[in-house]
Amino acid sequence: MKTGLRTCTCGELRAKDIGRNVTLCGWVQTTRIYPKFIFIDLRDRYGITQIACHQEKNAQAFEIAHKLGREYVLQVQGTVIERENKNPKNPTGEIEILPDFITILNTSQVPPFLIEEETDGSEELRLQYRYLDLRRKPMLKNIITRAAVVRTVRQYLDNLGFLEIETPNLIKTTPEGARDFIVPSRLHPGQFYALPQSPQLLKQTLMVGGIDRYYQICKCFRDEDFRGDRQPEFTQIDCEMAFVEQEDILQTFEGMIKTVFKEILHVELPPLPRLSYQEAIEKYGTDKPDLRFDIPIIEINSTVQGMQFPVFEQALAQKYLIAAICAPTCAQFSRKQLDKLSDMVKAPHRGCKGLVYLQYLEENNIKSSADKFLTDENKKAILKAVGAKVGDLVLIIADTASKVRKALGDLRLEVAKMQNLIPANTWSILYIVDFPLFEKDEPTGKLVSAHHPFVMPNPEDWKYLESEPEKVRALCYDMVINGNEIMSGSIRIHRPDIQRKIFDYLGLSSEEIEKKFGFLLKAFSYGAPPHGGCAFGLDRLVMLLVGAETIRDVIAFPKNSAGRDTMLDAPSFVENEFLEELGIAIKKTV
Repeated sequence: MKTGLRTCTCGELRAKDIGRNVTLCGWVQTTRIYPKFIFIDLRDRYGITQIACHQEKNAQAFEIAHKLGREYVLQVQGTVIERENKNPKNPTGEIEILPDFITILNTSQVPPFLIEEETDGSEELRLQYRYLDLRRKPMLKNIITRAAVVRTVRQYLDNLGFLEIETPNLIKTTPEGARDFIVPSRLHPGQFYALPQSPQLLKQTLMVGGIDRYYQICKCFRDEDFRGDRQPEFTQIDCEMAFVEQEDILQTFEGMIKTVFKEILHVELPPLPRLSYQEAIEKYGTDKPDLRFDIPIIEINSTVQGMQFPVFEQALAQKYLIAAICAPTCAQFSRKQLDKLSDMVKAPHRGCKGLVYLQYLEENNIKSSADKFLTDENKKAILKAVGAKVGDLVLIIADTASKVRKALGDLRLEVAKMQNLIPANTWSILYIVDFPLFEKDEPTGKLVSAHHPFVMPNPEDWKYLESEPEKVRALCYDMVINGNEIMSGSIRIHRPDIQRKIFDYLGLSSEEIEKKFGFLLKAFSYGAPPHGGCAFGLDRLVMLLVGAETIRDVIAFPKNSAGRDTMLDAPSFVENEFLEELGIAIKKTV
């Protein structure tokens, strides 16, 4: 890569280049000093090349090399020679540079952490000095992979006739499930823009505008609590198509994810399986199941009927769900491990009263936490119902259906991690379909949209809209990768009469509808085509592809776990004069 300061990079020279005069630029990774030799590892984005300074062959280069510190920026002019002690682990390990001149382009302070694959820097320190962290090979690899994913997605969608169109970042606040970030307007005192949580309504109006196929690699903003896979600003691959049915969208984006996996990981994916929302919840306790291991939830109400165990009797009388999972090769779990699992299901966000277990130790040795109540025949009936084999552990919960499924869904993941049951380098990628259109808000008991209020009801279920709205399925779909929701989408409502009816079911008044969605309904009144789309979480997708722990590892300049940018020290206070210009009065707090 020839530029004004270099003829090639630190990663491209090979044995075929021996004898060539070259100029390299980069950072000092390490120096190794001997009486008559100094070796410098020079690093740039593309790799590392060894510079061999000989006191007798070039005194200038040898003298300069004595002055170097870590991360000094150099220009090295010299000749490519064969390396005596070759390094097969380094692509440039067959050669080294015999320098004619070494120029120090810039010095560097001693870095606050090692800029190597395995660093001694904490995450907080690395975020504070992110520009140094990005020099490390693992971080650089993540950023390069991210760019490759975006390039692959663009090529795929461009080839299918999608148009990349930017939508505005200063919009009107709309209810999309999270808090908006708002931006005050100086020219319109007391009024505010919102940063988009997604381009949802804008891309729908693009379909009204006849664009037909749209996509955008866009920033989205949500003012919500933070965790490993959330950031206040994140990136979506946002897409919409007109004159389509659900199957068209599922096929299109199955093709896209297969193309990404082939180009980035050289993995050929099979056809993506599909699970209904109901089946996913009943069998795996979640709408984003990880199917890399086979531990389904099995209902055993009929099996335990008549067993003289108060927990089961009470649950059956209350018409609760009694269900189990069979954890393979876990029968030898210690009391400490079993107590940990029991405490897990009792945690406040799961709310179960306890856990019943059966340890299938040998053919006629079945140990249970309910030994006082369950006969050998009872235990064998349960083991048979869940398909247990000698060496397996059966975990049973009796409670409301939602609590049982949630707790057992979490238990199956925990057991799989504890026992290393998830095979390495495997992928579970599937579609979840047939989501409910509505769900009940637990505190108020009111109907709310399960996704958002622009999802088309499944025409087969329109008969339930008036009488049993919770039975109505949505033309809605998610793509799940290794237990992570990676894409969500739906067929949209395109008729204003249907859209108004859905708003009515959600309890919105005519005034609220007009104020929040009047522009969309007006657009629909001018001949909106049938349309639908989806959005992929780019950060989360790249995180999975590179095997990172959090999305912070695949974003160039992320916020920390508290939502702060420690490199820029943001958010920060601003001068009162600026706030007064915006018509905002605020008291500083310490």
